[in-house]
Amino acid sequence: MRPLVPGMAVAGKTFLMYCFSVQAVRWRLLALGLPALLVLGPVPALAAGGAARPAAPYLDPALPVAARVDDLLSRMSLDDKLGQMTQPERRYITPEEVGRYRIGSVMSAGGSAPSPNTAESWADMVDGYQKGALSAPLRIPMMYGVDAVHGHNNVVGATIFPHDIGLGAARDPALVRDIGAATAEEMTATGADWDFAPCLCVARDDRWGRTYESFGEVPALPSAMASLIDGLQGAEPGGPASVLATAKHFVGDGGTEGGRDRGDAKISEEELRAVHLPPFREAVRRGVASVMVSYSSWNGVKMHANRYLITDVLKGELGFKGFVVSDYQGVDRIDGKAGFTRDEIAKAVNAGIDMVMVPQKWKDFIAGLRAEVKDGTVPMARIDDANRRILTEKVRFGLFERPMADRSHLAAVGSAAHRALARRAVAESQVLLKNDGVLPLRRDAKVFVAGRSADDIGMQSGGWTVTWQGAPGRTTPGTTILQGIKQVAGSQAKIAYDRDGEGIDESYDAAVAVVGEKPYAEYHGDRPGGLALDDEDVRTIERLRVSGVPVAVVLVSGRPLDVASRLGGWNALVASWLPGTEGAGVADVLFGAVRPSGRLPVTWPRGGGEEPVNRGDGKEPLFPFGYGLTYGG
Repeated sequence: MRPLVPGMAVAGKTFLMYCFSVQAVRWRLLALGLPALLVLGPVPALAAGGAARPAAPYLDPALPVAARVDDLLSRMSLDDKLGQMTQPERRYITPEEVGRYRIGSVMSAGGSAPSPNTAESWADMVDGYQKGALSAPLRIPMMYGVDAVHGHNNVVGATIFPHDIGLGAARDPALVRDIGAATAEEMTATGADWDFAPCLCVARDDRWGRTYESFGEVPALPSAMASLIDGLQGAEPGGPASVLATAKHFVGDGGTEGGRDRGDAKISEEELRAVHLPPFREAVRRGVASVMVSYSSWNGVKMHANRYLITDVLKGELGFKGFVVSDYQGVDRIDGKAGFTRDEIAKAVNAGIDMVMVPQKWKDFIAGLRAEVKDGTVPMARIDDANRRILTEKVRFGLFERPMADRSHLAAVGSAAHRALARRAVAESQVLLKNDGVLPLRRDAKVFVAGRSADDIGMQSGGWTVTWQGAPGRTTPGTTILQGIKQVAGSQAKIAYDRDGEGIDESYDAAVAVVGEKPYAEYHGDRPGGLALDDEDVRTIERLRVSGVPVAVVLVSGRPLDVASRLGGWNALVASWLPGTEGAGVADVLFGAVRPSGRLPVTWPRGGGEEPVNRGDGKEPLFPFGYGLTYGG
């Protein structure tokens, strides 16, 4: 290390002079509001044998995690601790405020992004907030959280993988682990180090607007796909491209009455434990860093206030050692009214919530929590426990040593390797439900393609893609299903396209109708009135049918739709789910480059009136859970 004063040797007594010089410069920088840790690195001190080590034990990576956390906690004021428990949304806080209020985490809501929305801009933005955090006296790094639920999906140009329901159809835990690792690498490049994924809900009613965020309707599927945690967090948390994972939403959100998002799971504790708890048990076994609480209720009690399930079951019985985070404004909704009260804050924190996602009114939250601590409603022991859990994960994941975006990974964002992985995932997720021989398509065939989802990245990617609800159109770079068909078919095939199916005649060997749902997320996608096909899609398919050409329907949707009354007139049906940016994976299956191998992760109802329908409930579905055909079998 180069001495600050020319000619000063870093050894013996002169080493101590060096340390004091560095410390003096450091405090001067801090007084100016600059991140001294970034400028000079950790303050050195004289250790046995003259080796340099950090002055404060909590900054020493050679010490055990628990010892570092103990030391840091002993130095923290109440302001420090309350700040660590607070997570504002980026639009409502400045980097300077992050340092001044000792904020523990900042997050992006769905669609909340810098301008321009590029990986480099994300890295600049997150580093700015991190510099603010490191300007505080104790220099505790913040975490930056995002909903990277099918790739780093808030970032334009990132690889967008199939949504969870498609990965549940693929039934390939190793593939899901690799997707987690790819997502973590793209996140690391942008500085985001905390992923609000995986969603380990067990979807029991397809009318629910979050069905596509579930890997399936039986607990064994989400439990197996918890391998995403291993990919996100890495073989060793804190290693290269390692981010914190979040098991969500605890617990029972997939079992609400009528499939209503944020509704009430009116089920017995026996059913809750048998159906909805096992994936979280598996997540804890895999060492997941955080757990997010559900908006929903269990038998009338809001999960955000349920001490029995959060503290007694999750932290006690399951042995969860990480930290619990609320959902977006989840604490605000405990009493069913807009805005939060001191009583709601106390109920949530005493129930076991360690960090509160309070996007806009975060100063009011800090003031309210401080008042609840001062009057003894929230014990100081609860505050210390929350901080211990949060800080343990920050130390465990190496945030003190590597707080900034690792821009060496920028080339991985939307890289060819990650897109190839996504294409493979798309192909494995396709479920062939009917086929009278029209599939696979011949490479020299004359094929007519139609449908509003055929040539639309936004439609095939669904919600949580660049924006919260997603949107039709060219939302992000990728390969549409039509483009994939043209690529895979090759030069000998003749491919025609019209969105509405106009212009087809009997000269074509086959027609492919790519139809389905418009993008949506959460409660916006609840469909209590049924799961019927859109009228525009029905008209498109009918135009193809009346030509006399065999028709293969490719359904791009976040759940099963009501097709029973029309299926007899179709020659083939493929459940494509929400494949993401790599539409060539769909074409790989349509042309037989990859044999279909996906199996239904949910039971396919005969009609919307049959919901809820699940494996083993005695009902007669159109297609049972686990159903899936292949070519030649």
